[in-house]
Amino acid sequence: MSRTSKDVIRYGVVGAFALLLLAVGFHWTINRIYVNEGHSLLLRYKGPLIFGSRDPAKPGFWAEEGQIGVLAKLRGPGRHFYCPIWWERTIVDDRVIKPGEVGLVTCMLGDDLPSDKFLVDGDIGDTKFKGILRKVLHPGRYRINPYGYKVETVQLQTFTSGNSEKKAGWVEIPTGYVGVVTNLAAGAEAAVAEKVLPPGIYPINGREQNIDIVEIGYRHSTVQVAVQRDRNGDVMVDENGEPIIADEESGIAFPSSDGFSMHIDYTAIWGLMPDQAPHAIRTIGNVDAIEQKIVLPQINSILRNHGSQYKAVQLLVGNDREKYQTASLDEFRKVLDAKQITLLDGLIRHVYIPEQVRKHIQTAFIADELTLTRQQEQLTATEEGQLREAEENVLLASKTVEVDTLKQVAGKIAEGNRTAEGTRAETEKLVAAIQKETAILKANAVKILGKAENKGKLMIEEANADRFRLAVEAFGTPQAYNSWIFATGLPDDIKLQLLYAGQGTLWTDMSKAGGNFGIRATISLDNGAPPSKTTKK
Repeated sequence: MSRTSKDVIRYGVVGAFALLLLAVGFHWTINRIYVNEGHSLLLRYKGPLIFGSRDPAKPGFWAEEGQIGVLAKLRGPGRHFYCPIWWERTIVDDRVIKPGEVGLVTCMLGDDLPSDKFLVDGDIGDTKFKGILRKVLHPGRYRINPYGYKVETVQLQTFTSGNSEKKAGWVEIPTGYVGVVTNLAAGAEAAVAEKVLPPGIYPINGREQNIDIVEIGYRHSTVQVAVQRDRNGDVMVDENGEPIIADEESGIAFPSSDGFSMHIDYTAIWGLMPDQAPHAIRTIGNVDAIEQKIVLPQINSILRNHGSQYKAVQLLVGNDREKYQTASLDEFRKVLDAKQITLLDGLIRHVYIPEQVRKHIQTAFIADELTLTRQQEQLTATEEGQLREAEENVLLASKTVEVDTLKQVAGKIAEGNRTAEGTRAETEKLVAAIQKETAILKANAVKILGKAENKGKLMIEEANADRFRLAVEAFGTPQAYNSWIFATGLPDDIKLQLLYAGQGTLWTDMSKAGGNFGIRATISLDNGAPPSKTTKK
């Protein structure tokens, strides 16, 4: 290979390496884009500059792969490489929904909603139609493409509809209340749902539903007569202690059957149960509307109609007033039951009687009370006389019982003394008899003991004699027995020495043996052998 060819190759390699370095540098400096945490990368493809061609995305839709337009998918935090020549790169912030807020999402790309649809179903990034999404965003962080979705954050939305206040957004139902759901979307099951929401927190799409927060349980409604009060706020009363009416039209006012103007204070205890709340919202409104439209008007109407059937005196005393309250309460309960409202009780608290009627009634009452007082005084005097007589009888009976008790005590004491003396004499007699028997037994015991001792000594002597007799018989002769006795009496350490001696040489032979002998004995043998000599030191 010529030098020129080598130079060409060398320059070509160097050039290729330089181009590679240039490409890498361009890629890491121009194409590279870094996305921080909490942000996303939005991409729009521009298409080729000179060579080639690309179809643009359909207007109002996302760009598909290879089409010119905005891509639906956002790139998350990190390092990305997109050439700015072909790509428009935009860093967008993530959308944050704070606690106490909800996000209402509107999709701006896709087909138009059908005429029978009101809201767009699906999640962000997976929708086919334009419009407001049915689902709302709960508190949190979301990666949302702002080109196709618009997010509106709301906390609590309040709408007024008739007599009720409806809520949406971040709805909190406290304890003691329920949420009645009103569906707004077309094609919903019912405008007011029968199922209520228990206490809690709910993110509600205001374009789909509204919530009425309804208090459940019992409450009281009172219709009361306006009375006059002094500067201190105390109720002013007339000479008979009755409150002075300030407004003749206040409370429950009606004429009695005998033409007197009557006034009544009345309290009803009523309320809504959870299953009754939807019907109330659907037909009447909230609790305040129920009280103003149903409860208070029915109290006035029913109490007036029934009260006009009684005389003034009947409304004040007797069983007629109880009948009046029972009849009006029964009718009141039927009316509220028909409207799905629960009535616990209704109480007539006070009846204001006109003065002219009250004085007549009070005078009659005073006369009756005086008559009763006199009758009671007579009864009291009679009872006091009977009491004094009873006290004297009790005193006499006490004295009689005391004397009789002393007599019985003395008799019992004498009887006890007689019994004790008899017992003592009998005891002494028994003791003497026992002592006599004891002496006889002791004498017999001494006699028997003497006989036993004598017999024992006799038996011992007889046993000893018999023992000697048997021993002598065992040895054959008395001499043999004596020898055995002698032998058994010898000490254990005795030494025996056998010496041979002829006739008349015993003492000589013993001296030859040497030693001193405390005891010397000569034993002659029957067989003619030399006699033996026994010595003991």
